[in-house]
Amino acid sequence: MAAGGFCLCSLVRLLCSLFIPGLFLCGALCLCLVVLLWGIRLWLQQRKNQLASTGKDGKRQLVVAFFHPYCNAGGGGERVLWCAIRALQKKYKDAIYVVYTGDKDVSGEQIVESAFRRFNIKLTHPVKFVFLVKRYLVEASLYPHFTLLGQSLGSVFLGWEALMKCVPDVYIDSMGYAFTLPLFKYLGGCRVGCYVHYPTISTDMLSMVRSQNARFNNAAFITRNPLLSKLKLVYYYLFAFVYGLVGSRSDVIMVNSSWTLNHILSLWRAGACTSVVYPPCDVQTFLDIPLHEEKSTTEYSIVSLGQFRPEKDHPLQIRAFAKFLEKTALGQQSLPKLILIGGCRNQQDEQRVNRLKKLCEELGVDKKVEFKVNIPFEELKQYLADAIIGLHTMWNEHFGIGIVECMAAGTIILAHNSGGPKLDIVVPYEGHITGFLAENEDDYSETMAQILSLSPEKRLEIRQNARQSVNRFADQEFEGAFLLSVEPLFK
Repeated sequence: MAAGGFCLCSLVRLLCSLFIPGLFLCGALCLCLVVLLWGIRLWLQQRKNQLASTGKDGKRQLVVAFFHPYCNAGGGGERVLWCAIRALQKKYKDAIYVVYTGDKDVSGEQIVESAFRRFNIKLTHPVKFVFLVKRYLVEASLYPHFTLLGQSLGSVFLGWEALMKCVPDVYIDSMGYAFTLPLFKYLGGCRVGCYVHYPTISTDMLSMVRSQNARFNNAAFITRNPLLSKLKLVYYYLFAFVYGLVGSRSDVIMVNSSWTLNHILSLWRAGACTSVVYPPCDVQTFLDIPLHEEKSTTEYSIVSLGQFRPEKDHPLQIRAFAKFLEKTALGQQSLPKLILIGGCRNQQDEQRVNRLKKLCEELGVDKKVEFKVNIPFEELKQYLADAIIGLHTMWNEHFGIGIVECMAAGTIILAHNSGGPKLDIVVPYEGHITGFLAENEDDYSETMAQILSLSPEKRLEIRQNARQSVNRFADQEFEGAFLLSVEPLFK
């Protein structure tokens, strides 16, 4: 017993003797790290000053950079990017505008031309593109497991590459890579802002894992195993904590909808510098489409508008459409067709389109479903002008620019009963209905039938209400709100 007590006392004395040296060692290492980071910051600032350009007035030109690795993707996020740059160019004419992109397969001129062709947006001044070679580090396919963590850490390395190639004065993350914000703020010495389309993790995702519900980002084998579900929940909570920590470093935070605002306030806790800036929708271009009364000979079409990404849930659209065709009482000649319009960013998106085509064949609706990938803007307008229903199935869509465009074009929207569509877009206008919401295959198929069973006069009334309601999402409204929000970055 005495020997055991002696050994314990010896161990305590040993630990005590190591504590002070260990404390000094940790302090020295922390000091070295701080000195190293400060040295990197000074080196980057010196490099920025050496590469600085002067304007016509002899003063150093302000460099404003947008971090948007997929700027040529052609989705709603890209429309925000180009409208934001156009708005800033109008107000801050002498600044230099930079876009960090991983689209190495095209030139800067082609990117700008693509933006004009797809969004009808023409910039007033040239833009400098910084092409990044490590974009693969943020590809979801690189991380079959722990995808959120992998992509977030990958964005830090991608952000470092961007910072090494160009050190801006103002940095705006316009694609949701919050982990790059501290990098540019503390090492780059930049004023930083961000436009959040969709939180990397949300309280809804935590609830989904907690309740063991299967989704595209919550595999069935995890939902069936209580232990794996608990481990994933711990992982999500830890990630949410760090995500909130890095996001709150932003000087200016803009979110695109009420739904996103609620989640960002909950996670980042930075309400003083957070505001809702609805994304710009080219409503006027679509409002210019004549709203004709339907003809009895018209072949009905249902149009889906959105990038071919997993979260858009195109399989739900196809399955619901197939179920609708099974139940419809219309004659074979009057059966509508489903047209899926969207952009493909990479090979994974193209493979996804091929799987959707295979699903159509399996359900026997391949003759009634068409795919239109990366089509020109004018062709897109024509499809929307001819459509009766605009279809959207993403669960918790952060906003839904495609939904607004469908409503402005005169289609009757059928969107998911969640997120931005539920809270901000498909809401009554002056007490009148502007569209429909659904949640599952049965809801969607039944609502399709309900819309097509309405009289042409009733459908026209809904289309007119929807058109009148979307003016609050016009480009001009976005420009005013965006410029007001980012003003602190330019002081």
